[in-house]
Amino acid sequence: MEKIKSIAVTGKGGTGKTVVSTLLIRLLAERFPGRVLAIDADSAMSLCYTTGLKVDKTVSKLRDELLGMRQARDQLSNGPTKDLMRTILAHGDGFDLLTMGRPEEPGCFCACNELLRFGIDSLAGDYDYVVVDGEAGPEQLNRRVMKSVDCLLVMADMSARSLQTAAGILEVAKPGENSNIDVKMAGLVLNRVRNDQPKEELLKRVGLEVFGELPEDAEVNKYDRDNRSLFELPMDSACPQAVRTILKKLIPEF
Repeated sequence: MEKIKSIAVTGKGGTGKTVVSTLLIRLLAERFPGRVLAIDADSAMSLCYTTGLKVDKTVSKLRDELLGMRQARDQLSNGPTKDLMRTILAHGDGFDLLTMGRPEEPGCFCACNELLRFGIDSLAGDYDYVVVDGEAGPEQLNRRVMKSVDCLLVMADMSARSLQTAAGILEVAKPGENSNIDVKMAGLVLNRVRNDQPKEELLKRVGLEVFGELPEDAEVNKYDRDNRSLFELPMDSACPQAVRTILKKLIPEF
């Protein structure tokens, strides 16, 4: 297996992608402190809450300050791109966070996505691992927010609709399906798995490779209800242990 550097997490809304992204960030930051870049590429801006960070600056706000994409592109191409992007990073315990944010005006995210791509390209080389909490669905794969993704984790619960959405995302990620996408490895992560669910029957129908399974975790649900950072979650809880198992499969030295 090639070395995994970038891990992107996506899936149908409500399937737990931000929870898994946060636990991946926490586990990697504990094992490789200072060598992890977290990217909140979802306009919902959930990572700041689940990681417990205060985010004042975002890619969207930076874009507005640069007064339009043509000027932004010129400044990023001719100036100190990395230095500019570092000014909008939030700093956590062992990791840095880059947040896309929301546009100040209604409309297309194309400009923000383009600037986010510049940011990722300029910063990623300074880190050993990059974890991206992406939008629900394949949109940012289609827009090529990252040049390449070493590992794409597609979240799903055990509902037929969730698995069908996951299958659609993985179809987009297949080599040769879209020349703008370079996903080296992609698979499914099942969330809230219980013994009473017809898992094998559903999975056989959809035909997806499973990278890992997360059980229903009362501790995670409680932290979510209380709006508490998952960096305070006991790591012997069922869900963090399942994410740790996934990481061990992906990163041999973990």
